[in-house]
Amino acid sequence: MSTAVKKSVVLSPALSKELTQIAREEGKTVNAVIQDALRESRRKRLTQSVLAMQGYWTRKAKEKGIVTERDLRKYLAAR
Repeated sequence: MSTAVKKSVVLSPALSKELTQIAREEGKTVNAVIQDALRESRRKRLTQSVLAMQGYWTRKAKEKGIVTERDLRKYLAAR
């Protein structure tokens, strides 16, 4: 069973008001809105990381002339 951990957060008055308004509109607690925002932020960071890796390996493959799956099979068979 996980244990909840309390954290203090300092927000500007405008951001605090917006947070409260979002919670009210979505029928959630302020805590739930913050948790959702943190999960979404983590998801976006992970997505960006995967896309960066994909771009890196795409560039590496192109440098070796690997553009299609057929090119990849030929490259791997030659190894």
